[in-house]
Amino acid sequence: MEQTLLKENSSADLLPLGHWLSRVALKNQRIRPAPQTSRIKDRLDMEPPPSSRGPASFRTQANALLRKNLTFQKRNLKTNFGIVAFPFFLCAVIVIIQQVVNNELNQDRYQCGCQDGVCGLQYSTLDQVATCPIPNPPEWPVLLQIPRPEYRAVRDAGLPTEDSCRSSLSCPAALLFTGGNRSLAQSLGQTLLQGSSSFSSLNSLDYPSNMANFVLGTDTYTRDTQFIEPAFISDRPLYWIQPECPSSATTPLSFQVANRSIQLVIHVYPSHHCGELQCVQGLTLWRDNSSQINDELFRGYREGNSERKENEYIAAYDFLNSNENVFNLSIWYNSTYNNDTGFATIGLTRVPRTVNLATNAYLKFLRGPGVISMFEFVKEMPKSGTELKFDFSSILGGLFFTWIIEMLFPVILTYLVYERQQKLKMMMKMHGLKDGPYWLISYIYFFSLSSLYMLCFVVFGSLIGLKFFRLNDYSIQIVFYLVFINLQIAMAILVSSFFSAVKTATVIGYIYVFGSGLLGEFLFRFFIEDTSFPRAWKIVLELIPGFSLYRGLYEFSQYAFIGNLMGTSGMKWGDLSDSENGLLEVLIIMFVEWLLLLPVAFYLDQILGGEIRKDPLFFLDYFQKKSTLPTRPGFQEKGSKVFIEMDRPDVSHEREVVEQLLQDSNINHAIISDNLRKVYPGRDGNPDKLAVQGLSLAVPNGECFGMLGPNGAGKSTFINMMIGLVKPSSGTAYLHGMDISINMDEIYTSMGVCPQHDLLWETLTGREHLLFYGRLKNLKGPTLLQAVEESLKNVNLFYGGVADKQAGKYSGGMKRRLSVAISLIGDPKVVYMDEPSTGLDPASRNNLWNVVNRAKKDRAIILTTHSMEEAEVLCDRLGIFVDGSFQCIGNPKELKGRYGGSYVFTMTTSANEEEEVEGLVRQLSPNANKIYHISGTQKFELPKQEIRISDVFRAVGIAKSKFTIHAWGLADTTLEDVFIKVAKGAEFNMLS
Repeated sequence: MEQTLLKENSSADLLPLGHWLSRVALKNQRIRPAPQTSRIKDRLDMEPPPSSRGPASFRTQANALLRKNLTFQKRNLKTNFGIVAFPFFLCAVIVIIQQVVNNELNQDRYQCGCQDGVCGLQYSTLDQVATCPIPNPPEWPVLLQIPRPEYRAVRDAGLPTEDSCRSSLSCPAALLFTGGNRSLAQSLGQTLLQGSSSFSSLNSLDYPSNMANFVLGTDTYTRDTQFIEPAFISDRPLYWIQPECPSSATTPLSFQVANRSIQLVIHVYPSHHCGELQCVQGLTLWRDNSSQINDELFRGYREGNSERKENEYIAAYDFLNSNENVFNLSIWYNSTYNNDTGFATIGLTRVPRTVNLATNAYLKFLRGPGVISMFEFVKEMPKSGTELKFDFSSILGGLFFTWIIEMLFPVILTYLVYERQQKLKMMMKMHGLKDGPYWLISYIYFFSLSSLYMLCFVVFGSLIGLKFFRLNDYSIQIVFYLVFINLQIAMAILVSSFFSAVKTATVIGYIYVFGSGLLGEFLFRFFIEDTSFPRAWKIVLELIPGFSLYRGLYEFSQYAFIGNLMGTSGMKWGDLSDSENGLLEVLIIMFVEWLLLLPVAFYLDQILGGEIRKDPLFFLDYFQKKSTLPTRPGFQEKGSKVFIEMDRPDVSHEREVVEQLLQDSNINHAIISDNLRKVYPGRDGNPDKLAVQGLSLAVPNGECFGMLGPNGAGKSTFINMMIGLVKPSSGTAYLHGMDISINMDEIYTSMGVCPQHDLLWETLTGREHLLFYGRLKNLKGPTLLQAVEESLKNVNLFYGGVADKQAGKYSGGMKRRLSVAISLIGDPKVVYMDEPSTGLDPASRNNLWNVVNRAKKDRAIILTTHSMEEAEVLCDRLGIFVDGSFQCIGNPKELKGRYGGSYVFTMTTSANEEEEVEGLVRQLSPNANKIYHISGTQKFELPKQEIRISDVFRAVGIAKSKFTIHAWGLADTTLEDVFIKVAKGAEFNMLS
C-alpha cells in the first residue's frame, strides 16, 4: 500500500499578516508625489543600464547582417545556379536558332546566281533576288490604288445602289472633290480621269512610256516583293479607269517589253497577266465642303457589319482657293493599303499617280486639253548586293531579354516576403537590428546580386556572339541595366509590403514577369512602331517598369538589327538625341521613379511591413517631442461597471510599488509596467474587446516572473506590448528607465526574446544563428566565439555535430533550445520567454530549467507557461492572469498558502465500503468536501484549520482494522489546484 504525504506549510497562516504589515509600512512612508511633468522628464532623462560593450554600432549591425546574407546565399547554391542558368539557357536557344537559320540561308536557292544555265538578275527567283545587286531597278507603270469591287462606294443620284452592283462586282470607282471656287473645282474634277478613248489600242503599245497616256489602276495591296510591282505578280486584274467604259470591258493584256528588266516578272510568273485588262468606270462626285468629305470617309471606312458594309473611295480632293494664278490642293488617300511593317522596301507607293491626276487636270484647264504632264514610270533606288542576315538576338531580344532581366524581381520579392512571413525580420529587430543597417545591407546585397547576374548575362551573350550585345555601345548598356536594376529593387521592396505569404508573392511576381514581357511584345511594341500613337501615352505606359525595360531593349534590338543588316555599328551615345530613339526618356523615367519609389517603399514598410508597424504619421515624431501621461491607477473599467481592487490586496500592493518607483528618479527595476491597457476595437457589430485592463507590474533584476492564465486571458497581448508588436491604448512601461512608447529602438539593444514559435532560418546552422545574433548584441572576436560555444553547451547543442547542422533539420525540441539560446546570447538585461520548454523531453527540459535559473541572476525574465512544475522551478513570483488583469501575485508558496487552505485526502476501497470511508472523513473534518468519486475511489478536500496530520494517520490506522483499504494518500494543495481555483473564481465573478 502506497502512502503519500506533503509536509504541512506551517508558515501559511502567517502570510496574510505579513502581507498586511508590508502594505502598512509602504503607506507609512512619507513620499511626496512628484508632478506629472517632472516624472516624465525624469523618465526621458534616464539612461539605459551600463554595459561594458554598449549597443552595437551601425557598422557592427551591418557587418552581422551581411555575413548572415552571404551565408544564406551560400546555402542556396541550387537555386542560385538555376537563376543564373536561365539567361544562359535562353541565350543558348537563340544561338541554336541563329545557327539553324544561317545554315538554311547558306543554301544555293537563297544565293544570287544562275537558273537553268542562264545567269543574270533577270533569271533569279524572289528568294535569290533579295541578295542580288540591282544597279538598274525595273521601271513600272504608274498605277492608281482603287478599292476592290465589293467595297466600292456609290453616293450619287441616278446610279445603281451599292448592294446591286456589288453583287455583280460592277460598282464604279469614285473620286470625291470640292473647292472654294466651285466652277473651277468642277471643271478640274471632270477632267481628272480623261484619257484615250481607244480601249483596244493598249495591245499594241510599247511598255512603259506609251502606257502613261492611260489611267491604270490596281486593287492589289502593296507588299515587299523586292523591287517588283506587286500588281504584276498578283492574281488580281489590272484596271483601265475611264469616265465611260466601252461595251467590251475586258481585253487580253499583251505588250512589247522595251526594258529587259521586266523579264524578271515574265520569267518568274509566266501565268500572270496573260489574261485580261478590265475597264472600270470612274466617277467624280462633288461635295459642298471638306467637312462633308471627311465625315463621309470616316463613316464609310471599315464599318463592316451586318447592317453597313465597307464603303471606300479612290481618293478625295479639295482644291481650296485654287484659281488661274494659284494651285492649292489637299488630297485624302487611303494609307492602309501601304502595308508598312518596318522593313526596308515595302513595294511601290501609289500616291504619286493620285497627285498626277490633279496636276494634269489643272494643266488642261490652263493650257487646253492637249497639254499633259507625262508620268511614264516609277522605280526604286538601286541597291548593292547584300547577304541575308537575321540576327535573332535582336529579333527576339525584346521579349526574351525582358524575361531574363525581370527574373530577379520575384527572387528579391520572395526573399523579402519570406523574412516577413517567418517573422524573421521582427525577430532581428527585437534583438537590436535597426532599420538603417537592415535596408542598407539588404539593398547592397540585392544590388550586388543583380549586378553580378547582369554581368554574367552580358559577358556570356557577348562571348557567344550575340549582335545585340556586340554592336551596341557597352557603356550605354551598362548605364541602362544599372538604372533598371535599382528601380527593380525599389519596386520589389515597395511591393513586398503588401504580401504576407511567400507563395502568393511568388505567383504574382512571375505573372508580372511573363505578363509584362508578352504585353510588351504583342501590344506595347505596336504602339511604339505606330508613329500616329500619341507620344504622351507612350510615356504613360513607360511608367510601368516592365514596359520601360521593354522599350529600352526594343531600341537596342532595332539598332543592333539594322547595324547587322547594313554592316554598321549599333547604338551610340550620339543616337540618344534622335527624336525616334526613346531610350533617353526611358532612362529619365526610370531614374526619377527610382528616386520616388525608395522613400515610398520605406514609408510603406514602416506602416504595413510586418508585425511591428508604426502610425501613418510617425514621421512627425522627428519634429516634436512625444510624451505620454499615464492614467491614474486604482480601478479598471469594463463596460459600465467599476471593479475596486480592495478584494485583491496583492495586486493593489503591486500597483502601489509601481507608483512609488515612478516617483523615484533613480529607478533600479528592470521592468515597470504602469497601468498598461489595450482595447481592440469591435468589428462587425461586436463590442470592443478589453484585452489588458490597466496592468501594473514591477520586476527587478535577478527575478523571473511567471505569468499563468487560460488561453485568451491577455498574456500574449501584454508581452506583445512590452516587445513593441502592439501599441498600448493607454499607459506605458519602462525597461531600465526607457519608455516603450518612445525608446523602443534603444530597448531592443538590451532585450532578448524567445517567441512561442521558433523563428529560424531553415538553411542556417545553430552556430550561425548564434553568431549572427551575438554580433547584433555587439559581441566580437574571441568573446563572440566563447559566448556562442557556451550557449550551445548550455542548451545541449554543442556535441555530436549538432551545432553545425542546418536548423531546418532540427527536431522540434532542438529548435526550442536554440530559440532559448538566442534569447540569452549577448547578456540581455530583459528577456521574454513564451512557453520555452514546449516540446522538450524531460531531460532536456530539466537542463533548460538549469540554464534559465543561472541566467536570471543578473537580468529580469518574464516567462509564460502552462506547466505548473516549470512555474514552481523557475519563477520567483507568479501572477495568475485572467480576463486581462492579474487575479493574484506572489511566489508559489504564498499562492498555495493563500488560495490552497486545504488538504486533499484520497482513499480507494471496495464499492460496498464507500459509506465507511465517508463516515471516517466526516469524523476527521465535518466541513470536508467530496470532489471525486468513481469505482470505490473517493477524493475529499479537508480544511487545514479542522485537522492535524497526526489525526489523519491515526484514523486511517484504526480504519484498516475495520475494512480493507487498497490505497490512500494525503497531499497538500498543488499550484495547479490554485490556478484552477483562481481562474474559476475570476470567471464566476465576471459572470455575476
